[in-house]
This record gives sequence, structure tokens and C-alpha cells, in this order.
Amino acid sequence: MTVAMTEHFDEEDDGGEAEVLALATRIVEALLFASAMPLSAEELARSVPAGVDVAQVLEHLIDLYAPRGVNLRLVAGGFAFRTAPDLGYLLAAEAEPPRKLSRAALEVLSIIAYHQPVTRAEIEEIRGVATAKGTLDILLEAGWVRLRGRRRSPGRPVTYGTTPGFLDHFGLDRIDDLPGLEELKGSGFIEGRLTKDLTVPIPDDDPDLRADEDPLGDLFTPLDDGEGPPHTADE
Repeated sequence: MTVAMTEHFDEEDDGGEAEVLALATRIVEALLFASAMPLSAEELARSVPAGVDVAQVLEHLIDLYAPRGVNLRLVAGGFAFRTAPDLGYLLAAEAEPPRKLSRAALEVLSIIAYHQPVTRAEIEEIRGVATAKGTLDILLEAGWVRLRGRRRSPGRPVTYGTTPGFLDHFGLDRIDDLPGLEELKGSGFIEGRLTKDLTVPIPDDDPDLRADEDPLGDLFTPLDDGEGPPHTADE
């Protein structure tokens, strides 16, 4: 237990209570360093002594690590240690080069993120071009896209949505942290004159199936079931 940690809590607590809070901080710190995935406050609260406010512990750790080489950040609805943004370049040479997505894959990923749950046919309608099955396979393999269910429509096509891994990889806490229309315009992603009816939907990655979705059921049924004849690939 560090002296600084105990002194921080001594400002508001006395005696044994400060010791308990310091112990809880060490427990949370250890769990976060050992976990490969972000942990929610609820998950962390299960391991700290009874009566401890885990939010207070997390707030202290965020402040404690703010000036250090790793920071505690809120990612994908949970907390995780991440390299300080200004030091990321030091690890670039050691990190495994990420798979570069093609423009088609980026477009498909963006459509899924903003329009989920969405079927392959709906993706193609939005893009205005056919989508190679391999494009979706790459996103599924990366762990950024998942199969949600089947649309209650002829052919019962599969619906796609994003995953917590998508949020983690792109440093997002929640799906609605994705930029809206004004932010996209301000960042230069959307240029030129825009049609009056152009909108950017508010993304929603609620894991529960919608009223027009059924469970996946038999995964051995072809995933393109109901999507029509084979398409010409866009890659």
C-alpha cells in the first residue's frame, strides 16, 4: 500500500476506512492490469470490500495515472489501462501491424456501425454497389462485427451489428460517441454541398433483438439465405 494512496483517502476518511479504500484501490488496480478486456464498474465492485464506493476508487486511479505512461480510460463501457496518447509512437515498432481495411470494408463497417441492425442487402442499398462476402468475413474475423439475428422478411436474411471489440479498438466508450453530421463536416470527412435531406443516424448497438428480428437459429443455414443470387464482388 503506497503512502500517497493512503494520504489521499485520509483527507476524507479516518483510520480503518482509509485503509479499506486503499486496499480496494490496490485490488481494482490489479484486476485492471491483469484483464485483457475492459472491466465495468459493476464487475470491479464484486471484488472490493463491502461498502466501498468503486466509483471513488476509479476516479482516484484516473487522477493517479493521468500524468503517467499509461492512463486509465473508459472504453467500451468498461475501464482499461491504455498507453498515454503522446507515447503511442514508442510502441508502434513493437506492435503487430494491424490489417489495413480496404475502402469497401471501411464503408461497410461504417454503415453497420450507424445503421445496425442491418442486412447485407440493406448495406448494398446504402452503398449503391454490391458487397463481396469476403468483406463481411474480414470484419467478422477482426471481431468488430457480429451476427445479430435474422430479419423477419422473405428469406430471413442475417442482420449485422458491431461488438464491444469495435468500441475498444476505436477508443469509444459507447456507440453514440461516433461523430454526428456536424462533427463529420467539421473534421473534413464530408465536403461540398450537401442535400437538404442528408442525415446521419444516431447509432444504437443495443444487444437485444428488435421486433423485426428473430434469433439466428441454425448457424449451418447459409448466411446469405434470402439475399438473392450471387453478386459481383466490389473487391
